[in-house]
Amino acid sequence: MLLTFIAEVADEPLVLDPGNRATESQTNTWHLGADAKERATLSVEEVAAAFESTARVLRDRIRALGLHGTATFYVWHDEQAGQLRCSTSSQPPESLPFGGTYVLTGTLEPIITSFLDDRDPGSVPWTDRTPSESDGKDRAAADSPPFPVWTCRVGRDA
Repeated sequence: MLLTFIAEVADEPLVLDPGNRATESQTNTWHLGADAKERATLSVEEVAAAFESTARVLRDRIRALGLHGTATFYVWHDEQAGQLRCSTSSQPPESLPFGGTYVLTGTLEPIITSFLDDRDPGSVPWTDRTPSESDGKDRAAADSPPFPVWTCRVGRDA
């Protein structure tokens, strides 16, 4: 199912509007999950190939629509939700709409490995969510290391 869902992302509604990042994010972001049984049957290579294929289809689709400018397809593992997520943005890889710090990676392997190896998806212990004394925000969010994000340019400038 996961591989099918990844492929279907390329055919879903797509909004590329640099002036309306909220609509882009709402329309273009997909949350993809798999239960433990399915995770055990998937390989990093086949999941990576599915995302790479989706990026190629998106690139062809954007070109066929005659859309100009920058477009980036990107993938990350949302550990708190226990999901792979992907989206398309009119922004370059360095300016993606994340609230936290991320690091660009040239390969999908660390992202997919993290997802497939996640034995308790979506579970974040309360001990990891202690409020910071200085500002009342989640210490886990404030102290979180950068998370890896794979990107692929899919716009006309690709």
